[in-house]
Amino acid sequence: MHSPFRQTILKRSRLSYCQTNNSVCICAMTPDPATATPGQTTGAPVRAIIADDERLARKKLRILLDSEPEVQVVAECEDGRQTVSAIHAHLPDLLLLDIQMPDLDGFQVLGEISPAQMPVVIFTSAYDQYAIRAFEAHALDYLLKPFDQERLHHAIERARSELRKSGDREITHRILDLLSRVRSEVPSGSEPDGRLVIKAKGRVIFLNLDEIDWVEAAANYVRLNVGKESYLFREAISRTSERLNPNHFIRIHRSTIVNVRKIKELIPVNSGEYIVVLKTGKELSCSRGYRAALQRVIDKNS
Repeated sequence: MHSPFRQTILKRSRLSYCQTNNSVCICAMTPDPATATPGQTTGAPVRAIIADDERLARKKLRILLDSEPEVQVVAECEDGRQTVSAIHAHLPDLLLLDIQMPDLDGFQVLGEISPAQMPVVIFTSAYDQYAIRAFEAHALDYLLKPFDQERLHHAIERARSELRKSGDREITHRILDLLSRVRSEVPSGSEPDGRLVIKAKGRVIFLNLDEIDWVEAAANYVRLNVGKESYLFREAISRTSERLNPNHFIRIHRSTIVNVRKIKELIPVNSGEYIVVLKTGKELSCSRGYRAALQRVIDKNS
């Protein structure tokens, strides 16, 4: 059972805790819309602000957006200052932004918004000369007036894709923050609860070291074999060997470490080497250079 400290972190980070026989996995939960930040998607509509000083242009854009069922217009603004205030108040996912507006133009509006509050930006303008500057300002798209429903739909689809990516980055930041807090409660030089933290297939796994069957070197990585599962971990095999309990794990080859409790039998072969047979049926070679360590295991248990 994980500690109250970790329970608190999981709750605040919107992460779920799943435990199996061999590992513990932390996965992202569905974000709470009440605590959503700009750039997150929760399956709810994309929250958008329309900013244009022309009333008819705003009306036309809203009519076009009515055909986009997953877009919710939360504010309409007719000048730059009003747009900045609306962004601060509503924290939208998407901003459809005209360039030439009173008080502040579209570029000046973006200059007033912090990176943390910056929505996905699609410029809407009747003038093509601002396009290069718009993309230099990291706009996602540039709609040249008059644009039609198809062109707007394409831009909205791109915005949805970008919001999903941003949501994934937010989840990653939360997971990394969780891991840093979990590690802070562990004494220096030790692993949390005798586990190894591994990123695998979009998940963060807390792997119980004692459950590892065997370890093999794979270039700059090691492959940790646990039952039918295996995980790549970026670390030299010599460093992995230092992590493991020497009473339970021995090196039998320059590229192989084995859990002695997983050994079923040893088969002598020529030149004083052994074939190590695990309980899973996996056969591993023990080279002569590491035979002494294996012999100590035999002597200790004979």
